[in-house]
Amino acid sequence: MAIASNGPQGHLNGKVGNLVFYMLNGQPVVRLNGRKGKPSTLQLANYQEMAVTTRLLKRMGGFIKLGYGLQARGTVHNAHNLATSYHKKQALKGEYPNISIDYSKVKLSQGIMPETADLKINKLAGGLEITWDPKDYAGLQDNDSVMVMICCPETGKDQEYLNVARRSEGKCFIPMYEQVLNQQIEAYISFISADGEKVSDSVYLGNLNGEGQNETEKLQQEKYQQVKTRFDQVEGSYSAQLKASYGEIPKTKAFKCLEKEYQALKKQLEHLPGKPG
Repeated sequence: MAIASNGPQGHLNGKVGNLVFYMLNGQPVVRLNGRKGKPSTLQLANYQEMAVTTRLLKRMGGFIKLGYGLQARGTVHNAHNLATSYHKKQALKGEYPNISIDYSKVKLSQGIMPETADLKINKLAGGLEITWDPKDYAGLQDNDSVMVMICCPETGKDQEYLNVARRSEGKCFIPMYEQVLNQQIEAYISFISADGEKVSDSVYLGNLNGEGQNETEKLQQEKYQQVKTRFDQVEGSYSAQLKASYGEIPKTKAFKCLEKEYQALKKQLEHLPGKPG
């Protein structure tokens, strides 16, 4: 049942049939609440795109709040909505079911502050050193804060540094254990004014140590290989029986079961993530 709290001409709040009415950020919204049918390949791709984007952003909530918060002011959106929209459209690569993050296109902040010159990252004993040009330019101030994001895709143990240094220092050092320092690292930097009223676009500092595999990818590859091994066995038996019957389809119950498994495994491999290459 829906309630018209502002009278018969007001916005409903609740459920009417298969429609749900509610308020979102001060705006009246209505959505369909029906039973879903079997998803299409396009829908499955959309689900995976959202899942991959969500897994990325949930590990960097503080950075996203600062990096997109100014854009969200005065709109019906919030910082996470804006970041999700950008990354789902711009920062993914691959085709379903092997959609993944393109880390070179990740953007953790968007703003009007000019880009800082001479940004560099170097791996040293015990951690990472990030350097930049500390000089003042139009729109850049000595007391601007430095934000650094270190993404570790293999473990998911990303690190946010929301006030790691001042612009005037020209560098910062991120201490790391050797094990972490030698895994895949994707690094980003942004600058934000001391009063929080201006932020720069984030800059991708690059990849260190190449691409590794996270736990999800490892499990997906193991699962794919298990199914592929079984498919190869069934395909061999299926082809051999067809060959023995000179291309005629055998009428036996055993062959029908074999053919059913062959078709099921073949279809499963087409949509199973973890395929090599």
